[in-house]
Amino acid sequence: MNLSRRTFIASAALAPVACGGLSYERAIPVAQPKPLPMVRPPQVGQEWTYIKKDMFNGKTLDVINERIANVASTITIERNTANGFKLPSEIQTSWGMVSTDTQWSRLIQFSPALPLWPEQLSTTWAKQFVTKYSIAGYPESRMNWQQYMSVQGWEKITVPAGEFVALRFQSLINFESDDPNKVDCIRKETAWFVPQIGRWVAREASGSYQIQGQIGAVILEGSYQWQLSAYK
Repeated sequence: MNLSRRTFIASAALAPVACGGLSYERAIPVAQPKPLPMVRPPQVGQEWTYIKKDMFNGKTLDVINERIANVASTITIERNTANGFKLPSEIQTSWGMVSTDTQWSRLIQFSPALPLWPEQLSTTWAKQFVTKYSIAGYPESRMNWQQYMSVQGWEKITVPAGEFVALRFQSLINFESDDPNKVDCIRKETAWFVPQIGRWVAREASGSYQIQGQIGAVILEGSYQWQLSAYK
């Protein structure tokens, strides 16, 4: 994968992505806060609980609790389902820089780490990141990952945990699959980040890919939404 920034943005923006009845696309735009809020620093014991839904049918798939368990040379966020089943932990090299990402169907590891939210909480911020990733358990296989993150604006959004003023940002991702038959792998993610709680309150993700040799046949992947239901 060796896409120019312009080519990547165009291909990702035009890629079909899953959509359904669930969406926060109509959150209410608001003016950028003045002064800009500070991002809450991490502390052991901070928690966030999310409801994960299928955006196609609105079905609740899981309720996931995330808790900061360690703040040292790395930051560990432990994760459990509502019934107590332990999930893989998220690892950050520093606050907001993820090296072990749990938000995908498989646990993946980035080197170098990627930002979880915009580096600047400004409506004009946008940046492209290029890194390598591997699937947990297979560190010898490092594949290409290209991500363009851009701020869309400040919005008022309501989720089960309450009403928040959040920074909406979007990530357009083009990555190399470990399956050589899958090409043009695209992901689109939209998140509403609230600096005061140090995490997003809503997030939506969808994606698509093509099969090698099958020109024009675009396959849509699952489309999911996460809603914050509680935090501390």
